[in-house]
Amino acid sequence: MAAKLILLVLLQTLIQYPQMVGDGLDEVTRLHMELREKLLDREMTRLLQELEQSSLERSVRAWGALLWAALQQGDFWDLAGVLGLLLSLWFIRSRRSRQPANNGREAGAGDGDGGGNEGEENRDAIAWEVNNGDAIEGEDHDVANEVEEDIITHNLRRSLEEHIEHLMEGSAMTNFLMDSFMMFFGHLLSDSSYPVPQRAIGVGSAFEGWSPREEDVVYSVLVPLTPPPGHTFHLEMDTSGYIPGRNFFIRVEPVCTCPREQQHDNVLCSLHHHPEDEQRRNEEPNFLNTLCTGSYLDVEKTARWFYQLVRAAWPALPQSHSWQLVLLPSSRCCKFKLTRGRQSLTVELLFGVQEGNSDIYVSSQHTEALFTPSIVWPETYAVAEMKFFRLIARQSPPNSWHLKCLHVLARALLGIDFSTYTLKTIVMHLLNTIPLSGWRMRHFRRQLEDTMEYLRGSLEEKRLDHFVVGNRTFPQEILLPTDVKTAEPPNLFHRLAQDPAAHTQAMNECRELGHRLSRMLHDGH
Repeated sequence: MAAKLILLVLLQTLIQYPQMVGDGLDEVTRLHMELREKLLDREMTRLLQELEQSSLERSVRAWGALLWAALQQGDFWDLAGVLGLLLSLWFIRSRRSRQPANNGREAGAGDGDGGGNEGEENRDAIAWEVNNGDAIEGEDHDVANEVEEDIITHNLRRSLEEHIEHLMEGSAMTNFLMDSFMMFFGHLLSDSSYPVPQRAIGVGSAFEGWSPREEDVVYSVLVPLTPPPGHTFHLEMDTSGYIPGRNFFIRVEPVCTCPREQQHDNVLCSLHHHPEDEQRRNEEPNFLNTLCTGSYLDVEKTARWFYQLVRAAWPALPQSHSWQLVLLPSSRCCKFKLTRGRQSLTVELLFGVQEGNSDIYVSSQHTEALFTPSIVWPETYAVAEMKFFRLIARQSPPNSWHLKCLHVLARALLGIDFSTYTLKTIVMHLLNTIPLSGWRMRHFRRQLEDTMEYLRGSLEEKRLDHFVVGNRTFPQEILLPTDVKTAEPPNLFHRLAQDPAAHTQAMNECRELGHRLSRMLHDGH
């Protein structure tokens, strides 16, 4: 008994007089202290109940001794008083033991036979004590799990927010750099017979607010090209079917500009030139013999041209005074890396042609094929997808975790054959169907479960529809060509439908991905 009193005093001291901590205490330590305080409070409540019960038992024993003394002395009035007090004590204890029980059950017992028997009351009291003890232990377990989950979520959130902040800084730096490049290109090519690069558009995971890996983030930009004076771009769809997806050729066609040019001097346009100018035009470097193969714009030749432009423009840019430029090899884009001390920035410069006034382009990006002819330009939906994520960001609550969910999924893919674009497609489908209020932090685990369930279902059906092409529910704010809206959605899992071995491997890797996510959530990073 004395030990319980001492333990109770110590618990009260710990709760009422907590240890002073410094201002630098981190969030994880604070959560641990909250857990300890809740558990100590539960323990003190339990000890108080035990002390109260022990006090009642001691009182009964004391009154029993008093009753025995009265019987020995033969005093009738003393005996009656002792019995009355004992009955009062029994009644109080009985009420306290039954008070936490269900009120409806007590009312039912009273209505049955006028009060029930003593055995039933004792069983009710014992049952309440057992259930109450289990409830306290269960509540302690729930509190511990809740605080532990808060700690894991906090660690994960802190890591993700630091990475997102890094992405925002890199995106802003890339935008400023590309604006500097485009100003130089525009000044250099304004009066030339070459395509004019327009302002770069940030696309891909880094500009959407997530990235597969923190170590090697690539900032991709798409530079739209407009034809030079006297020419126009005409898109022709590739109907051969050799390369998956929608692919195009960019045919360069001359247009007559004679009336406009003859106002300044007597020079004929490229379409209506003098016969003697033909040989001179073929000998001099120009748009057609530099960037085209036959009558079609060539991806690889255009990439080499952009490398020359970047190399020529770099010394004139203010960034060249503090950053070092290294050109990286690529056949279908212009890729380079900037370094300054321990800082680095990798930029992938894609280029393409806009389809009408829509948010769809044909670009220099790689295709799924092992070999892609240099005059083939695949259709890209990167701009439309980037605008979709911006639209979701404007409409979703401030604490939405959809990008964090996508980042965690992509991070878990290391060494697994699934592409990040597959998981991105699934998340976009879910964002377009699940209310945005369901993507808050407290729904984070459910978000991951929904994504994995969608992935498993798609693998079982061997079908995952493209999110943009043929999607009748795509947001109207983002402009799509009519043929893109009405086209049959491409199946991103078409290879699995044709290769049983690949399908079996994909199912196994899906299970591995689920195990990895479980470990990541358990470890909190």
